[in-house]
Amino acid sequence: MERAEGRRIEQLVAPVVGGLVLLVALLGLVGTAIRDPRPHDIPVGLVGPNQAVQQISTAFGTNAPDAFHFTTYGSEPDARAALDSRDIDGVLVLGGSTPRLIVAGAAGDAATGVITAAFTNVFKSQGGTVDVEVVHPFSRGDAHGLILFFVVVAVIVSALVCQALLFAIARAAGFGARLIVVLGFSILAGLVAMGTGEWIAGDYGSGFWTAVGLVMLGAAAVGAAVAGSGRLLGQPGIGLAALVVVLLDLVSSGGPVGSQLLPDFYRALAPWMPAGPLYGALRGALYFDGAGIAGPLIVLSGWLAGGVVLMLLGELVATRRHRAS
Repeated sequence: MERAEGRRIEQLVAPVVGGLVLLVALLGLVGTAIRDPRPHDIPVGLVGPNQAVQQISTAFGTNAPDAFHFTTYGSEPDARAALDSRDIDGVLVLGGSTPRLIVAGAAGDAATGVITAAFTNVFKSQGGTVDVEVVHPFSRGDAHGLILFFVVVAVIVSALVCQALLFAIARAAGFGARLIVVLGFSILAGLVAMGTGEWIAGDYGSGFWTAVGLVMLGAAAVGAAVAGSGRLLGQPGIGLAALVVVLLDLVSSGGPVGSQLLPDFYRALAPWMPAGPLYGALRGALYFDGAGIAGPLIVLSGWLAGGVVLMLLGELVATRRHRAS
């Protein structure tokens, strides 16, 4: 009787404790990430006379150190080419009657907003103005890239849920069955997620099918990592995957704002997690004619390969345990 009562208490207490742990983790991660947002190494190109370019870079190096990473280009076409290839997020062209600032809209509101505000304020303080030109803008139906980012969020969370349900319903499923679920879900997730995103936002353009393929890869990468962690470590593995692949991943990505305004730890982590690279690759596919997707492809493929390895290790451990019993 006492044992039964103790089990009932444990069943009631466990969800409360789990919820509190998640609450503290969420507040701790998000709070430390957004507590003091500052721009870091936002890439900007400079074009113009050497003296004017030097004055700008020196002024920002003194008054806003580490906020921007400047690269000097010999001509405006060279700088625009760097903007098209996503090497930089903005270009300041000096030497004319009025300075001109060219920013890539789909680089993100945070980067373009910081660049525009910083240079506008500099020339305003000198009694001048700067003309601003936006290239590679977000689509009209998704003017700030929010829908596209929530495509990423939805895919990552749903991939976790898919594997958590598989773990709960068919815990003894073998490697082949788990791999089929990972791949099957990823194919459907890519089509459904981007199809829904396009239905809400309107036409994303010619890069749509490339984006579908990227979402499929992202879903497979997250799904394999969760499946492998769960197969190897059991229920704690699912919890660990939720903490790392979902919570820490999304926080370190910086959301639609990006990781450039986050503290050093999160900025260092962001390029190696799935969410940030996937979001960046989608913007490259849809707004930059495919520029800048090679790096994210490598990262996501690495996560997929690592997840498959974990699945194989988990299968090996499970087989040995079954034989031992």
